[in-house]
Amino acid sequence: MNALPPNEGRSWWLREALARPEFAGEPCPPLDTDTKADVVILGGGYTGMWTAWFLKELDPGLDIVLLEQDICGGGPSGRNGGFINSFWDELDFLTERFGDTPALRICRAGQESVDDIGRFCEEHDIDAWYAAEGTLSVATSTAQIGAWADLIMAVDRMGLSDLITVLSRDEVRSRVDSPVFHAGVLTKVGATVQPARLARGLRRVLLERGIRIHEGTHVSRFGAGDPAVADTLGGTVRADVAVLAVNAWAQHWRRFKRAITVRGSYIVLTAPAPDRLAAINWTSALAVSDHRSAVHYLRTTPDGRIAFGIGGMQPDLARHIDPRFGYDEGSIRVAVDDLHRMFPSFADVPIEAGWGGPIDVSGDHLPFFGTLETGNVHYGLGFTGNGVGPAHLGGRILAHRVLAKYDDVLALPLVDLEPRRFPPEPIRSVGAMVANRAIHRRDVTLDGEEIPNPFVDFVAKLPRRLGYNLGP
Repeated sequence: MNALPPNEGRSWWLREALARPEFAGEPCPPLDTDTKADVVILGGGYTGMWTAWFLKELDPGLDIVLLEQDICGGGPSGRNGGFINSFWDELDFLTERFGDTPALRICRAGQESVDDIGRFCEEHDIDAWYAAEGTLSVATSTAQIGAWADLIMAVDRMGLSDLITVLSRDEVRSRVDSPVFHAGVLTKVGATVQPARLARGLRRVLLERGIRIHEGTHVSRFGAGDPAVADTLGGTVRADVAVLAVNAWAQHWRRFKRAITVRGSYIVLTAPAPDRLAAINWTSALAVSDHRSAVHYLRTTPDGRIAFGIGGMQPDLARHIDPRFGYDEGSIRVAVDDLHRMFPSFADVPIEAGWGGPIDVSGDHLPFFGTLETGNVHYGLGFTGNGVGPAHLGGRILAHRVLAKYDDVLALPLVDLEPRRFPPEPIRSVGAMVANRAIHRRDVTLDGEEIPNPFVDFVAKLPRRLGYNLGP
């Protein structure tokens, strides 16, 4: 049994980025005084920073203060798999939920974000390993074959087969060869990025634009009045408008406690092995995922590593975001074992890093954006582990909402979307833990080409039966 990688505190992505001066940047000290601003943004991840970027693009004279409890990119924005997805792979669900025309508008807006992030990196000289080579979703067990049927029917009906194509087993393995890969679906719109390099590069650009960033600044109290007030240990920010971009930490806010639930996502990273990648035909930056409920997502790095992640994990009851979300030995072990099942030729390649992070799961599996009753506090949440591209779109939405400037994105159904509410505690945490364990057991059984226990199967499917877009 291979030894597990140690808990380094930070993701490998962030440690790699911070080792380079262009991404480490100048310190942004904690807030140590009382101040006023036009806009205060809570959260230094993608959503908060893209909101600040778009605000400055729309109104360069704005005085913006951004408060981050850790460092920019220290949370999910620097811990994710680096997939920049549009919404095309959700087309079937979007058409069912909103209708054809609104669904197309969401997908096209998502596609714009994929492209715009690449342009942003190029224009601002951010070497974030951006590579727009599409995404491949594969069946890794016979039970998953055809899981894309509804998506392909929507694609065919809407004449979009140039964007999304079904691949045979041989076509899949010609791109990435694994003994467990069957057929799959290739989506041509999609990219990968080194997520922490993107976050830290974006931070640099914001500082150059005059945005006041305070890292290591925990907001102990927030008042959604006129003005909005953010109290910290070192001082207070009073602002005409506030933006809440706090991701999974929103579960600790009464207003959002039932709008999201929190799950863990864990990644392991191999040592460089470019020859092994070439032997399995994986010489591109193609992003890969499967159709498990506890999804596997995997990609390569320019120096020939595999980053292999598993989503939908939950450490016990997980009523609070604690250190287990950053590193959980059991979840890391599962990721290592699943990596070796998928790629046996990597069984003797060292695992050099492992880490995790919390994800803000919405009941609809869709992000949502809105405004509190006071009218001057706006929010974006519910990215469900797919936020790299949608957070860019969310920043555009929130910036236009803050300034009351119309843009087509404000007409998207994701704006003022009321998410499906989760049950109250203690039902939510206990129910999520039981369902997640059943989902994982069901996935493992199907991975072994066996029939799941009927009771486990029933519990795993219960969230979907109750109307949540979660689970099988």
